Amino acid sequence: MTNTRKVHIKSYGCQMNVYDSHRMADTLASEGYVETKTVEDADLVILNTCHIREKAADKVYSELGRIRMLKQAAAQEGRAMTIAVAGCVAQAEGAEIIRRAPMVDVVVGPQNYHRLPDLLARAAKGSVVDTEFPVEDKFGALEAPTRDAIRARGVAAFVTIQEGCDKFCTFCVVPYTRGAEFSRPVAQIVADATRLAEAGVREICMLGQNVNAYHGEGPDGRPWNLAQLLARIAAIPGIARLRYTTSHPRDVDESLIAAHRDLPALMPQLHLPVQSGSDRILAAMNRKHTRADYLGVIARLRAARPDIAFTSDFIVGFPGETEQDFCDTLALIEEVGMSASFSFKYSERPGTPAAELGDQVPEDVKSERLQRLQALIMRHQDAFNAESVGRSFDVLFDRVGRFPGQIVGKTPYLQAVNVMGPPSLIGEVANVGIDGLGTNTLFGTLSAPVGDASSEVSFEQRKMQNSTSNSILVDAGA
Repeated sequence: MTNTRKVHIKSYGCQMNVYDSHRMADTLASEGYVETKTVEDADLVILNTCHIREKAADKVYSELGRIRMLKQAAAQEGRAMTIAVAGCVAQAEGAEIIRRAPMVDVVVGPQNYHRLPDLLARAAKGSVVDTEFPVEDKFGALEAPTRDAIRARGVAAFVTIQEGCDKFCTFCVVPYTRGAEFSRPVAQIVADATRLAEAGVREICMLGQNVNAYHGEGPDGRPWNLAQLLARIAAIPGIARLRYTTSHPRDVDESLIAAHRDLPALMPQLHLPVQSGSDRILAAMNRKHTRADYLGVIARLRAARPDIAFTSDFIVGFPGETEQDFCDTLALIEEVGMSASFSFKYSERPGTPAAELGDQVPEDVKSERLQRLQALIMRHQDAFNAESVGRSFDVLFDRVGRFPGQIVGKTPYLQAVNVMGPPSLIGEVANVGIDGLGTNTLFGTLSAPVGDASSEVSFEQRKMQNSTSNSILVDAGA
């Protein structure tokens, strides 16, 4: 019988890293590893890293410094601690990680984590680096999650359907760290989604670096697009909600727009990164779309699904960005009326074309523009949430709240909702009338009494109870 060992996995960055971390844990489970939330007592520590922004990589090295001390303390107790760095920083920096942090035992890129058991065995004889893009399909080699593991992760789950990107935006490292676009076969995705549904998952978010460029092999032997895949997954019993992220405006075709019109399970909230509202900057970014192209996609989606809401990504201070370019971005946000968005200061990524451009924007200008941009985004987000008060939404409940009798769920727009209701509603969709607004949190009342729900508690009492709530409004990718 395999001895039980503990693994602690820390994820940085996007939802795909969360998915990858789960699959690493599933693969290691057959090797006798059980997950632990406590790094101090772990036998194996894996940092699943992100390389999109400079500070993310810096955080990894800072974390490795802390883990080095834990590894030394474990050795003094006569216990071995193995350290692995996985993900996009591992892919980008390879052996440089071991040079800077010699206590690291394994460096493994995001395409190779199905090889973890073998890499860990080899690391017993010395540090191992595996960042070569493999010939084999890693998804076919990974262990499936157990029913218990699925249930422990909640009623919503991620499924990667596509990896890599062929767009080559000048600021982005993804084509170099994740490789060329690859789409998983439909049958493989359906098997994953069916397994999740049978274990109680009600919502699936399909992931890809360029997810709407999906072109996996269908059961008819022909490439299927994302709209076809969405329709197939929606037909799986138990799946109530579907989402996908992250999209590229160039790959929103008419079939996908029709899916938003025709599939009730496809939620009316879409993360559609634009990055800038200036055509000049979009061209310098090699985004392959214009401001008018983006607004045209928004208009077509709204015509098909009038209640759809949009979130986006914005980069502030791209090389050469003028005040007018920045104002064009602010104007785009005003015109679209984003329900929420993510925004970042441009950071140079080594090896990308933008890092070689002149006319870098001063850091203080970037900071000032980011502050103005985020203030505008927050104003639109607050307005969107305020407009929810007095309306009713179907809410998927995913957890109990902080206080007795309280449960928490999400609207179709990923807004967190606190209500008084029985725990038996976890995993169910119920209609809720929204009667109050907190910070990034809605408060509501079940439209029909259920069980022992204490629905007579006033909004003010619930707001006081939940004043410390730290609910996340939008779980969108970068």
